[in-house]
Amino acid sequence: MDRLVSLDNRNWKMALLERLRDECVHTPFSEALDERCTVGIHLAVFIEPYLSFLFCGQKTVESRFSVNKHPPFERVGNGDILVLKRTSGPVCGICRISNAWFYRLDPGSWRDIERYAKALCMDESTFWQRKRHASFATLMRVEAVHRVNEFSIDKDDPRSWVVVREAPPFGQGILL
Repeated sequence: MDRLVSLDNRNWKMALLERLRDECVHTPFSEALDERCTVGIHLAVFIEPYLSFLFCGQKTVESRFSVNKHPPFERVGNGDILVLKRTSGPVCGICRISNAWFYRLDPGSWRDIERYAKALCMDESTFWQRKRHASFATLMRVEAVHRVNEFSIDKDDPRSWVVVREAPPFGQGILL
């Protein structure tokens, strides 16, 4: 594992983006990480084995379930960047979200979500059984999963999803 990305009187999000720009300079993510780009950037914390499933290509749809409406629900969009962080560990990868779907959960929406069971690596484990108590779900098809040299960040809050940089509302961009 590499050195801790220090805050140096900056917040951890800025330090994260700076380090990712260095790590991804010769990758398809370079443009999206540019300060002038309007693509949304999100940090997601992953438990095993789902992080490994993403890296090997077995898991192609990421999901987040919640009782209350909070990110990524209706805050992530097609083309956004997802930074991958290991639970209680380092940042270790990055990928692009090609499609995002949002659900207010009911029995009908669960039937729709179960169509993606293989892509979600869904099974009968207690992990998935606990998700049945959620009220909201976000499913995201991921592509171009890329490992980066692992590095730690000074994120010390318990959130498993953080909007690092918000994309502008649909149809709006930045004038240069």
